Amino acid sequence: MKMPRVECPHCERMIAAGMVAGRPSKGRLWRHDPTERPELFGDALVSCTGSLEIVDLPKPGAQMEFVEVNEDGQPEEAPAGSLGTLALF
Repeated sequence: MKMPRVECPHCERMIAAGMVAGRPSKGRLWRHDPTERPELFGDALVSCTGSLEIVDLPKPGAQMEFVEVNEDGQPEEAPAGSLGTLALF
């Protein structure tokens, strides 16, 4: 599953954020190293202070849209009106 990337508030890098259960508009940043790690900490394993922080996700609840492409690589026009489907409920 591809996760959205969100800017870390501390190091300002784009980091993947996994969804938080029960909160569809929030995500938890993955653990990542600070950008100045080699200069300040040497070989020690140190996480950025923004790791595992809960942040807002972009476009909560949005679904992926599939666009059909013709032979020229251009997106096709969506059909106007009903798609000929029936409601199940």
